[in-house]
Amino acid sequence: MRKSMAKITKILTLALVALGVSSTVSAQKAERNYELYPHWFLGVQGGVQDTFNPEFNNWKTFTPTASLSFGRWFIPQVGARLHVNGAWNKGGVDFLGDAPDGHYRYNYITPSADVLVNLCNLFGRKEYYPVNVIFIGGLGANYAFEEQGRAEAAALPRSTNMNYAENDNRWAFNGRVGLGLDIPFHKHWSVNLEGDLNYIVPGKSETFNTDKLQFLGQVGLTYKFGFKKKPAAEEVWVTRIDTIWYDDIAYTPRVEDGTITWNVFYKIRESEFGDPDLNDPATAQLAAIGAFLKDHRECKVSLKSYADVQTGNPKINMGYSQQRSEKAVKALVDAGVDPSIITAEYFGDTVQPFAENDKNRVTIIKATGLKDVKDQYKVKKFRTQEVRELQK
Repeated sequence: MRKSMAKITKILTLALVALGVSSTVSAQKAERNYELYPHWFLGVQGGVQDTFNPEFNNWKTFTPTASLSFGRWFIPQVGARLHVNGAWNKGGVDFLGDAPDGHYRYNYITPSADVLVNLCNLFGRKEYYPVNVIFIGGLGANYAFEEQGRAEAAALPRSTNMNYAENDNRWAFNGRVGLGLDIPFHKHWSVNLEGDLNYIVPGKSETFNTDKLQFLGQVGLTYKFGFKKKPAAEEVWVTRIDTIWYDDIAYTPRVEDGTITWNVFYKIRESEFGDPDLNDPATAQLAAIGAFLKDHRECKVSLKSYADVQTGNPKINMGYSQQRSEKAVKALVDAGVDPSIITAEYFGDTVQPFAENDKNRVTIIKATGLKDVKDQYKVKKFRTQEVRELQK
């Protein structure tokens, strides 16, 4: 029988826990238009109790019990209740010899004022928990009455000495500690499981001095009411500091070698380096040389002048190539080029830089220099700014 009762209690407990946990999903997601705390509550419970009588250590001392409670949660962490528990109780004694163990029966009622502490809200930071763990501590009284079998048990030989009271009605002081689980599944309803340990301190009117500890294990239903409505939503604007990320441009410096070459071609027996006419290619090339020198540093300019081998003779051609070189240098200096960076050579018709004969009447100008270059790339940066938004 004991195993059957334990099994039924276990199945009932698991079913109630499953019901409460699954039902809290919708309750947790739903937007509440009321404050969870404070509120009032009424509760009803039922279960079993045992007095741990050392003189009659037998599972038959377990008896049904029931409770009613009324209380209030003042803040999320702390509440209080008036709790009344009672029903039937059993005690027992060991008899000497071959006499069977005996027990006596009586009714009891235990009113108590309890303090409730929600451990989840005490140590957690959430507004809502699907299962609340409640610590219970209280003080009260225990009243026993209508005893059966007390006189018969006291009259028989016993294995221990026990005090015997003449009064059938007995008051005793009671202290309580306990732990409970509260599982809300609706705005007004929750399932609870509670285990309490009562310490009963009997007075002179006790029947036997053995029943001082009492265990209560109960399952119950709680109805909650008196919730306050949440105040109407107001437009509350708050200012916060926000971080804005953006792309910025950064640069990596490097030095680039610059080289550029121009060819100034001449007609037969001519050595003039361009003319003021801007349409003349030589004049345009002179301007391009100046732009290159401005854009580079540590520049060098080399000039090499030639004559074509199929015209004139070597002596005349050497003279033409010299004149072409000297006039090209003068044109560069007149244009503002520092003469110290210019080197000039002339080769007549001894060297032919081009395969096409008419192109060998030429001055080849080569400029070199270093240019400071900055390669750009994107980098992530951030800045802070104040953002004003509506507080929901």
